[in-house]
Amino acid sequence: MLNVYGLFLVSGLAVGSLYALGGIGLVILRRSTGVLNFAYGAIAAASAMICWQVVQWGMPGPIAWIVTILTGISLSVLYGRMIAPSLAWRAPTVKAVATLGYTLILLGLIGFVWDDSPRKLELPTDKIGVWILGVRVTVTRLIAFASSIVIVIGVILFFNRTRIGLNMRALADNRDHAALLGIPVIRVETMAWTLSGALAGYTGLLFGDLVRLDPTVITFMVIPATAAAICGRLESLPLTLVGGLAIGVIEAMLALYKPLAPLRSMTPFIVAGCVILWMQRGQHLTFVQGD
Repeated sequence: MLNVYGLFLVSGLAVGSLYALGGIGLVILRRSTGVLNFAYGAIAAASAMICWQVVQWGMPGPIAWIVTILTGISLSVLYGRMIAPSLAWRAPTVKAVATLGYTLILLGLIGFVWDDSPRKLELPTDKIGVWILGVRVTVTRLIAFASSIVIVIGVILFFNRTRIGLNMRALADNRDHAALLGIPVIRVETMAWTLSGALAGYTGLLFGDLVRLDPTVITFMVIPATAAAICGRLESLPLTLVGGLAIGVIEAMLALYKPLAPLRSMTPFIVAGCVILWMQRGQHLTFVQGD
């Protein structure tokens, strides 16, 4: 029985790592441009499908992986440069809703190019595994988990230690003031969209392998990714990582209990709702004390 729990725990951590990676991509863009990109999942889905197609053409795996990342970057920067600037002074809600239109466009293009036939995306690391606490863990799952931690640390250092990282933070605080201070707004925003797009491509690649290569399923990954970002208040990368991992583990563990199994799909909403209520609780206490 312990092996069963261990298996589901490992699976939950792997999928939760993907949710965390998605949330990190959303937070990076939100902190840099003020845009909550609901098209993140669609960009990941398109990138994963491109990867599958390149492999079908007989290209080596490494080339397909590079093309996947470049696809995520291209689709992200395309929106960031063509559409996002015209919405720069609009309300955050308008910016977020606008990305839903981009999601529909990408899904339409994916449906036009590829039919609904079942597909499978495989990585060489799927065949290599190690035993941890009596459970065989594939290297792909270890990569997903380790990369989520490494990326969080790397992005934190990037924001705090590099000039362009500091410029991103300044741009998110006030776009007009950042421009007056001489910060190259277009260059900084492009970098933010590039980083987010690269993470979307990478997440789509792993999601298509570990979960399912289905454009719709990958697109809706943005829901748990957004919930993970909410756990970090759309600002904290470590809390976003914890939120993503928690959502993945809870989803996996609920599958062990038949009465609660139907609630698996509600996990992101429940976790995000609890976090929001907790944050509102603190604000309510401050208000009461102020009175």
